[in-house]
Amino acid sequence: MKHRAGQGPRFFAVCLCLLALAFTAACQKQETRSTLERLRESGKARVGFANEAPFAYLDSETGELTGEAPAMARVVLEKIGVKEIEPVVTEFGSLIPGLKAGRFDLIAAGMYITPKRCEQIAFSNPTYGLGEGFIVQAGNPLGLHSYGDVLKNEDARLGVVSGTVEIGYAQSLGISKDRMVVFPDMPSAAAGVEAGRADAFAGTSLTVTDLLSKSQSGKLERAEPFTDPVIDGKAVRGYGAFGFRMEDADLRDAFNKHLAAFIGTPAHQALVNPFGFSRNELPGDATAQALCNPTPAK
Repeated sequence: MKHRAGQGPRFFAVCLCLLALAFTAACQKQETRSTLERLRESGKARVGFANEAPFAYLDSETGELTGEAPAMARVVLEKIGVKEIEPVVTEFGSLIPGLKAGRFDLIAAGMYITPKRCEQIAFSNPTYGLGEGFIVQAGNPLGLHSYGDVLKNEDARLGVVSGTVEIGYAQSLGISKDRMVVFPDMPSAAAGVEAGRADAFAGTSLTVTDLLSKSQSGKLERAEPFTDPVIDGKAVRGYGAFGFRMEDADLRDAFNKHLAAFIGTPAHQALVNPFGFSRNELPGDATAQALCNPTPAK
């Protein structure tokens, strides 16, 4: 009886060890699973965006995530095997830190590919290419039609949104930080120009169009004509894309494969036209690799 009784605790201890080993193995399997594998298994992807129309924003009537980037993401992710999107809203300047911290699985915000950003995250190939524009008060009191005009007028203050490429454009052209007014988002920047906190707001041409279409005061207008900035001998044209963590190259590559087959098709045009994107905004032959490693102008 003692012998049999003694087996009970030992048997229980062995079972605990086996359970612990099984649990450890399951955890290790979980840890080694790639993001692409996890998304396919769960059927859901968390998507980071910054609530900027027409690129990615919450529809005020339905409360659903919409815009050029989310619409494209749904098509591509479904082809990968991911049918559900979970939106995660944040300020534009927090998109890259949020992605790297694991708050979401990819950025779908129409984010421009720049060499500096390429040092932090991996980009898909671009889905569009855009020029720039200014929003100014009605009548354009300071006559601001380019970044150069802002630079020449020491009284001019340029409104920009935190984390956007417009800050880099302005700095590259010699506009100092103390002459920039940084806003958390696009609507705040437009309101800042209307209130006189900034003399012009710099954004993409489509951002300017969208913001002005929603302004009912009649106190704002587009700066026309407008001259795109020339940096390193090249007129600026921004190319927007999806962002991924560096370690998620397999997810980025799978995304690129289906993206290439979709962009430029009639189905693609029908999808993005409602957001103001025409064939004029197609990215052409631009690639993430070339945009991350630009050739200096001679």
